[in-house]
Amino acid sequence: MKPFPAPGFMLHSEAARALYENCAKDAPIYDFHCHLSPREIEEDRRFTSITEVWLGGDHYKWRLLRACGVPERLVTGGAPDREKFLAWAEVMPRLIGSPLYHWSHLELYRYFGIDTPLSPATAGMIYDHCNAMLQTKGFSARGLIERSNVAALCTTDDPADDLKSHQAIAASGFPVSVLPAWRPDNALSIEKAGFPQYIARLRAADGGDASGFGGLCALLARRMDRFGAAGCLLSDHGMADIPFRPVTEKEVDAIYRKALRGEPVSEAEAEGYQTALLSFLAKEYAGRGWAMQLHLGVTRNRNTRAFQALGPDTGFDGIGGPVSTGKLYSFLDMLDAEGALPKTVLYSLNPNDNAALDVLAAAFPGEGVRSKVQHGAAWWFNDTARGMREQLQSCAEQGVLGNFIGMLTDSRSFLSYARHDYFRRVLCDFTGGMVQRGEYPEDWESLKTIIEGVCWKNAKEYFGF
Repeated sequence: MKPFPAPGFMLHSEAARALYENCAKDAPIYDFHCHLSPREIEEDRRFTSITEVWLGGDHYKWRLLRACGVPERLVTGGAPDREKFLAWAEVMPRLIGSPLYHWSHLELYRYFGIDTPLSPATAGMIYDHCNAMLQTKGFSARGLIERSNVAALCTTDDPADDLKSHQAIAASGFPVSVLPAWRPDNALSIEKAGFPQYIARLRAADGGDASGFGGLCALLARRMDRFGAAGCLLSDHGMADIPFRPVTEKEVDAIYRKALRGEPVSEAEAEGYQTALLSFLAKEYAGRGWAMQLHLGVTRNRNTRAFQALGPDTGFDGIGGPVSTGKLYSFLDMLDAEGALPKTVLYSLNPNDNAALDVLAAAFPGEGVRSKVQHGAAWWFNDTARGMREQLQSCAEQGVLGNFIGMLTDSRSFLSYARHDYFRRVLCDFTGGMVQRGEYPEDWESLKTIIEGVCWKNAKEYFGF
């Protein structure tokens, strides 16, 4: 059997191969959105098996295991690691066309030197080989980050987090910048049953008063000061859709106090509160020079039985409806009119939003800033080869592809940096294909600027790493 991935994997032209080898392959990674654990980085966690580092916490793989009828004990349950790995190996040959097939083999190749396809026949050899390598130098959490050529990464952190792990990492001399990213979803989720308890947790972290909306805003500003001192450069928000229902200060204070008493709030009241708080936060970001990421278009925890048994982030989320672009225009315009629009990156889980977001982004330029509002990388269910190409095509047609800030990991796995390689192959194939077809000249200096920019330089400049 021929090696897989083969040389030139996903690179279908001479131009694509030249761009990948000379501009993309060995470029550093600036991972501005991931879900790696700061504590595991601080402690430099070591992994006992390939199952632990590869299948643990990876709901992408869990979905496909379940789709093949694999019992839950072999997915998230208490089965031995070897049995779980063999279950994944059993599923692998069925995954023709899936990005999980490509990602898995890129990870095996890049980290463990394996170019043999994973199958039931090869699973035992691959399992033992990977486990032996995991016990050697360079395969701990920090070792894998350095091995991946990561220059900087941003974790995902709640405003109530103490950031002690980030402080310890910074003091340890670790050469990779591990920075917190502000994710205040819990403070915005006024409609959820645990909202009063979360505000109590936030107050305990700060010690200040948050009995009224003004007090909450002041408390969050102080927490942002703490995040800024730890190196924070950006925020992130995950929501089904953008809120836009302006309310008065008196109205939002009444809504907030009502929720603190444990009383239910209506959809309209929740949207009014979220509009007010997100507006306050966005203005703070602009003043601090932070970027704002908005992850939109997701619907979460849609299998009630599974959610009750396994909790969130276990593989039962989905693609929501299209983003309300009218509200998004209005929200960004309100900030822009006040001179308080931060750098903003827009993501939608609904692929039908590609063109709309690229067109919208160009409506809010920033003097001296290339593409101040950006359409972010193909996200989650869209970070397939086709999804990436469609996002790149839309960005090229409706925006400026040379300004694009590129790929992010959005993963809990220390092996997932192979996704950057996957994206870079798609990018070089997309760009090289245009050269091959005569749609762009063989101007290698300009092409190098574009590829290096999208791979890492644009993100470094945009976020201020």
